[in-house]
Amino acid sequence: MTSTFRNEIKLGDIDYRLSAKVESEGLLVMDLLGTTESGEVVADGRLRLPVDGGSTIGKLLTRVLSAHTRMQVRPSRHANATLPWTQDLDNELRQAWLQPGDRGAVERINRLADHMQRSPSAIRARLAKVGCDPDVATRELSETGAALLLRTKPKSPGDGD
Repeated sequence: MTSTFRNEIKLGDIDYRLSAKVESEGLLVMDLLGTTESGEVVADGRLRLPVDGGSTIGKLLTRVLSAHTRMQVRPSRHANATLPWTQDLDNELRQAWLQPGDRGAVERINRLADHMQRSPSAIRARLAKVGCDPDVATRELSETGAALLLRTKPKSPGDGD
């Protein structure tokens, strides 16, 4: 015995049609078609699976598609957020931080974040790694400050370079 379920939905200017048919071999066959008003096919596919796996596969598809949608909807507003820091970028950051000027630390961090297309917290964290005091613009970190911010052990008087 064959049974078929059909449903349609319009999202934006795309009409989606989904049909699910149970075949006599115990398989659930799902066909998806998405077309624009001009008839252009923008989505199509077929899924075949055992009938008893339909509910579980449905949950899996929901999770995957929801996660994908969230990633597409919320792009980072900082274009370089996922890119690694290079030596050139570290040098540029250090030089910009140590330049004389009347800007306070927060204002300078925000300006550097805009310029380097990274978050202010990423700039602040990186300043310590390049030897700059993130609390005082134009100042390098002392050994004690570096040890606190970077969680390293300060050099003892007898330690070598």
